[in-house]
Amino acid sequence: MKTEKLQTDILIIGGGTAGCYSALTIAEHSQAKVLICEKANIKRSGCLASGVNALNAYIVEGRTPQDYVDYAEKDADGIVRKDLLLTMSERLNAVTEKLEQLGLVILKDADGKYVTRGNRNLKINGENIKPILANAVSKLPNVTVLNHVNIIDYAVTDNRINGAFGIGIENDTFYCIEANAVIVATGGASGLYKPNNPGFSRHKMWYCPFNTGAGYAMGIRAGAEMTTFEMRFIALRCKDTIAPTGTLAQGVGAKQINALGEVYETKYGITTSQRVYGTVNENQEGRGPCYLKTEGITPEQDDSLMKAYLNMAPSQTLKWIESGKKPSQENVEIEGTEPYIVGGHTASGYWVDTRRATTIKGLYASGDVAGGCPQKYVTGALAEGEIAGLSAVAFIQENPSGKIDEALTEKKIAQVRHFLSDNGNAFYTTQQLEEAMQTVMDSYAGGIKTNYRFNEKQLDIADSKIQALQKLSENLYADDFQELMYIYELRERLTVCRSVIAHLKARKETRWHSFAENLDYPKKNDKDFLGYINSRYKDGRLQIIFRKLVKEGESYEHTD
Repeated sequence: MKTEKLQTDILIIGGGTAGCYSALTIAEHSQAKVLICEKANIKRSGCLASGVNALNAYIVEGRTPQDYVDYAEKDADGIVRKDLLLTMSERLNAVTEKLEQLGLVILKDADGKYVTRGNRNLKINGENIKPILANAVSKLPNVTVLNHVNIIDYAVTDNRINGAFGIGIENDTFYCIEANAVIVATGGASGLYKPNNPGFSRHKMWYCPFNTGAGYAMGIRAGAEMTTFEMRFIALRCKDTIAPTGTLAQGVGAKQINALGEVYETKYGITTSQRVYGTVNENQEGRGPCYLKTEGITPEQDDSLMKAYLNMAPSQTLKWIESGKKPSQENVEIEGTEPYIVGGHTASGYWVDTRRATTIKGLYASGDVAGGCPQKYVTGALAEGEIAGLSAVAFIQENPSGKIDEALTEKKIAQVRHFLSDNGNAFYTTQQLEEAMQTVMDSYAGGIKTNYRFNEKQLDIADSKIQALQKLSENLYADDFQELMYIYELRERLTVCRSVIAHLKARKETRWHSFAENLDYPKKNDKDFLGYINSRYKDGRLQIIFRKLVKEGESYEHTD
């Protein structure tokens, strides 16, 4: 194993949507030296890797940023940071225009106005959205991109981040990277629960399978305050293909119906969690399977849907072709996915202030890894990347650069060498432990197997079993740096699992059906739980912190 020490003004961990936009923002407003570490290749990494066919967060004509705040607050039943939502919403249209300037094709009508889809969405040709962002970043003279470098931990001393440690997957190198400020943009966490399609097809899921909760896990271990991990996200998807349903619901107005042809979405509600909950209930009560009603749509709508899914979920278009039946001839069966932890759709992630500063000095969070600000989608991630980039620039101008402690570096090198040394204690493979983790979460922490429901006794069992798997993971062995990355990904997921379990147990109510369906507390409790459940890892234990809501017109800023 080679070792290499690098130094930069600002380190960006993750070259996805938010990370790329942070780099563009920093280059536009300063001469700061930026290093992006991306564990894949920045050209096709993150949630936008395969493209997207709409921008789901935009302030259309006649609407205001406050309208968007109100929409997100309603969908999350009040557990949001309105200050974060507003600072994001105010930037949505500007970052959209910047994307168009970079080369994104946004569909327009005869008058030259954007073609809207619903109250907040724009239709785009977005199969190349990620290469467009990556190409713009590659032209920046002060930005260096390290592809295939997986950051495995922060370097934090006295609650001040001084950089991070990483491994070069293709060049067998251990990196010690000193930075004056760090922006984490690693995305959320998938793969915690057993997926709809386990085994060989286990990566056929709603959220990017390579987002393993790395940013969350590093923050948890470093003692950062985290928020709302109990607000899990479960997507309603087309059965088997796990393709999006929003394109059907919004694009052609398809209603959710049961096997009897009854529209049931009006019975349960139309928030994201209610759509999933209604589908689960209809199946449980014997009125399944459930569908999105597409029978009878026009030939033009047929063609539009076939093309739209080619941009983001080709398997659905292929399924229609293989079956010989177009959407207008057969309704589309739907189901819920396994739960995910993702701050772009729910409020899970780092506890940040309006500058997107975490509780660790010099560390900023943006995109799916930042908490408190749901429904941000693509443009919201760009907006938060912009805010974090500007904040990091201001921070390095006012604060001296930090240095990584040599003893900390040696400790981290020793850990890496341990996993690369066959010590004879590796009785299990990384994949075996990953599958065991998913089985535990599925059975005891509200997965598909239990219709997303759980009780406190089950959560206690889950926590005990996850801790046992963490212990076993200490003796895993890697033949090479690719397998070493898999070990760290597993350990990241295990760390996030424990936080999810602790948060689910702490919220003693059922505020979001399916997302957090607590059988011991089946009703909502505004008296005690209309607020944020946060946590901080300290002295070997995860401590739960209750915080009051940030109300209309208020903003939360870190004071120490």
